[in-house]
Amino acid sequence: MAQAGLVLPALVLVSTPIGNLQDLSARAKQALAAADAILCEDTRTSAVLLRAHGIGGKCIALHEHNEAAILPKLIESMQSGQRFALISDAGTPLVSDPGYRLVRAAIEAGLSVSGVPGPNAAILALTLSGQPPQPFLFTGFVPPKSGARQGAFAKLRGAELAGLSATHVFYEAPHRLAAFLEDALAAFGPRQAAVCRELTKHFEEVRRGTLAELTAHYMAEQARGEIVVVIGPPGDETTNAESLDEALMTALKSMSVKDAAAAVAAATGLPKKQVYKRALELAGS
Repeated sequence: MAQAGLVLPALVLVSTPIGNLQDLSARAKQALAAADAILCEDTRTSAVLLRAHGIGGKCIALHEHNEAAILPKLIESMQSGQRFALISDAGTPLVSDPGYRLVRAAIEAGLSVSGVPGPNAAILALTLSGQPPQPFLFTGFVPPKSGARQGAFAKLRGAELAGLSATHVFYEAPHRLAAFLEDALAAFGPRQAAVCRELTKHFEEVRRGTLAELTAHYMAEQARGEIVVVIGPPGDETTNAESLDEALMTALKSMSVKDAAAAVAAATGLPKKQVYKRALELAGS
């Protein structure tokens, strides 16, 4: 049963430490102790945190492989008065972690959903990176294979050529970091970036430099631990014939000629007729 004296919503999203176990807030402890059950991405990982803070209670595994299957039972339990806390292995639930389908289902069922804010690796890395903190675009994990990853970067680069100017934040696995940086360098050029590793842990490291410098470093030295990569926004780019063609070719991959021309013209300030004419030429070739 829930702890007396504390009324929880049907579902509360509780942020947990991203490394240092002492970063669990007082409100988070209270919510976890009061819940009828705690939904965990990995019950073994969460057990370490719960034991460290003397929190008992029932834990139920909720991950990408079982989320859809157990949703109906969880919603039925909430409707009958049960109260659940949702946590991920680390950080803020749903951010590159399971739980979105559960939250949507609870909202659609008219159940109350709330949250206890706390640690988030992406936000901490952004603030430590030395890059402009806003606007920023959080992409999370890009595809693991180089071809698909290059395609994801090409779309982001296309958005920049169409006017986006934001700091990029990514998650990446340590064994893929060097290849990730190599593809990022090819897509974005040698702009400023930061690799943030093992945040809040004993071996925390924030390495800053150009993408070229970071690529060279991690080609020679294997990264370890949890990784966040922050890539700075593009500098002022002068629109010339080459950059116009690049912007149009990127836009044409996902838009009609008319829409691509309109988007690029709006971003560059060039005459619409001129951009549309060039778009037709590129589409024809």
